[in-house]
Amino acid sequence: MNPEEDEPATSILEELARLDLAVYTAVASSPTPSLDSALRRLSHAADRSRISLSVAAGLALFGGPEGRKAAARGVASVAVTSAVINGLVKPLARRRRPDRVAAAVPEARHVDMPRSHSFASGHSAAAFAFAEGAGRTLSWTAPPLTVLAFMVGYSRVHSGVHYPGDVVFGSLCGVVLAELTNQALDRV
Repeated sequence: MNPEEDEPATSILEELARLDLAVYTAVASSPTPSLDSALRRLSHAADRSRISLSVAAGLALFGGPEGRKAAARGVASVAVTSAVINGLVKPLARRRRPDRVAAAVPEARHVDMPRSHSFASGHSAAAFAFAEGAGRTLSWTAPPLTVLAFMVGYSRVHSGVHYPGDVVFGSLCGVVLAELTNQALDRV
């Protein structure tokens, strides 16, 4: 293999890494005191997919048969996505978490720094998986759940525990894995 052939790919990856860090640093340095507490709480509430599980419980209790189906598909999508992201992607990628201190992320934004690897964002993946999974059955739930998923993803960058690229990739994985989960459930 010719080293010059590898150069463009390496160059692109290096540029993406610099862009990722630049966006992370820009978010960290943007003063948002009126948003900090709310986004910190949102990020914490999304731990272990608690928001998605709460919404699923509401859909199952009050949504009739279609609500129960949407809840089940959403939870199944989260389960598959979480298993793939946490069991396969994070251990293979092994990306270090951002350095909040070096980026001067305000203390008011901090949530506990996870011990797992940074790439890809499991919170984002799970939130988008739930939105896709539940929205497939109850289409009216897709827009608000997708907005919520975007907010969860952003909260992870805002709180300093993920780079934007982690969130983007996690979000895409969540949508794709939820779609694959729904296709498998359609065949059953």
